[in-house]
Amino acid sequence: MSSNTAAWLTSKNSSPLDIKPAPSPPSPPPANFLVIKSQAVAINPVDWFIQSPGNPLFSYLRYPVILGSDVAGTVVRSSSHLFVPGDRVVAHAFGTDRRSNSSAEGAFQEYVLVREHLVARIPDHVRFEQAAVLPLGFSTAATALFLGRDQGGLGLALPTSPRGDDKNQVVIVWAGATSVGSNAIQLARAAGYEVYTTASAGNWEHVRRLGAAEVWDYKSESVVGDIIGKLKSENKVCAGAVAIGAGALPRCINILGGSRTVEGQPKFVSQVSGSKDPGEFLGLGAFGMVKLVVDMVWAGITTVAKAKIKGVGYKFIWGSDIGDDKNKDVAKAIWNVYLAQALGKGEFVPSPEPQVVEGKGLEKIQEGFDICKKGVSAAKVVVLV
Repeated sequence: MSSNTAAWLTSKNSSPLDIKPAPSPPSPPPANFLVIKSQAVAINPVDWFIQSPGNPLFSYLRYPVILGSDVAGTVVRSSSHLFVPGDRVVAHAFGTDRRSNSSAEGAFQEYVLVREHLVARIPDHVRFEQAAVLPLGFSTAATALFLGRDQGGLGLALPTSPRGDDKNQVVIVWAGATSVGSNAIQLARAAGYEVYTTASAGNWEHVRRLGAAEVWDYKSESVVGDIIGKLKSENKVCAGAVAIGAGALPRCINILGGSRTVEGQPKFVSQVSGSKDPGEFLGLGAFGMVKLVVDMVWAGITTVAKAKIKGVGYKFIWGSDIGDDKNKDVAKAIWNVYLAQALGKGEFVPSPEPQVVEGKGLEKIQEGFDICKKGVSAAKVVVLV
């Protein structure tokens, strides 16, 4: 293996990322780890959020740090019995999670150390840039759907290839055209659940292709009532909801509060996002930041009251929670087994579409950050390494 290079965030809020040498991953890797030669990485909002206004939420990070969660490439070293050098894989790099806090596991470098339970083989017909859109969105959706409610998930049956038996239950996925939503729709369908979702009108066909049974415009003033009405008119049982995006949680609480749920199980929403979009933090002065925080606190208070009145439980999740060692069995079933099989058979579609930054190399990651800050729809920014 040749020398390693990375895109470093050298200090809090430093910009641009600094492209310079990085330590090579250990040889051999620790037990149940492998090293990937990166071919493509994708950018998530959390990446540029850490660089810009968000470092107080990640105060545990040790600088300089290598960010990034989404990587696809080729295995070059392995201490795992599941993967061998030469395998084409996609992986959730775990470096910025508090349980790792290791730049060796950050995605934005040429050689990335990854954990075997967060890796899937990809078939030859799936390009690296297509696969790279998956990891954090896939893991977040899996956390929301399949971990137990004590961890913020809905505790649903696991996905299988071919698709699991019909459960005759509906899962609500708010914001189905997002990265997390696109994965949640497909995972819930693979587990045998029907999916109701929301999206802008221009993305309705996209979410239907992924498997959504019904879709509504999230901007509609009547959307909550319309979803409740559909559930009641079809006499549907709701297994729970995944709330994605600012403002999604109170709407999902209202839907669950007005719907029939699984007998003997409490009504529950898995909360993926906060009450504000990350972009709202950009460019704020001290007064603006204080006002935004006050608004968030007030939103939290009113949401707690609403949930109590409606008899609905909810909990915030971190998308990397499925990577915790205590969740290895679930992660392996979903990453190592299901995703690899479903990609190979064409049953799972890497989504959203990759928006590939022009050019190639780690130096393009900062450009990708800047594109993400401006906002993308039904796409994920990808950099070829």
